[in-house]
Amino acid sequence: MRKKIVAGNWKMNKNLQEGVALAKELTEVVKNPNCDVIIGTPFIHLASVAEVIKGSSIKLSAENCADKASGAYTGEVSAEMVKSTGAEYVILGHSERREYYHETPEILKEKVNLALANGLKVIFCIGESLAQREANEQEAVCKAELAGSVFHLSAEEWKNIVIAYEPIWAIGTGKTATADQAEEIHAYIRSCVAEVYGAEAADNTTILYGGSCKASNAPELFAKPDIDGGLIGGASLKAADFKGIIDAWN
Repeated sequence: MRKKIVAGNWKMNKNLQEGVALAKELTEVVKNPNCDVIIGTPFIHLASVAEVIKGSSIKLSAENCADKASGAYTGEVSAEMVKSTGAEYVILGHSERREYYHETPEILKEKVNLALANGLKVIFCIGESLAQREANEQEAVCKAELAGSVFHLSAEEWKNIVIAYEPIWAIGTGKTATADQAEEIHAYIRSCVAEVYGAEAADNTTILYGGSCKASNAPELFAKPDIDGGLIGGASLKAADFKGIIDAWN
């Protein structure tokens, strides 16, 4: 059975004290969830938040890591460093990293390799822009992003990959793909995985929906057979909102 996951992506929000307070609040309200719960925090929060959530049902993710193992790369944070904080996951390939920081498929491939080599699981983001959706290119875009950065992995390595489909036109815009639109592309992504790794591996791959998912639309999205949870942005910054999405699995 593949994992059901609700993962939060705090992005560049919350100072250290605020982040620790939010993590603490989450440990109090999220008890025995019916899915895996992950919070993705900025680098500076990781070690402190790891302490706060110890012994709870919440797991920790970084929002990025470097494409180099170590060395004279001022300001960068390596996968090994991320792992040493107590984080289990790292979010890679997010559309904001691709767009604002010009992360190419090759750079992301390096990041994925280093993350896996250091024992991290990867939440790998893919998705199309509004122009690409309107040109009906969403399938080609998703397949190319997978082929460019993760489809080189061995079957064993693939077990540590979670896919997050995020239609870029629905991130922070309040627009959401309809549950049917989301299910259609999730099923297609699963078929792409099956082509490379076989039907069983595809069936065991967790595919999350990211893009203005909230407590009000989560039940409808999560009811679809190929949607295994969500990668949540804005709604992960308030404990009650995030819990509302987690509760969609109950």
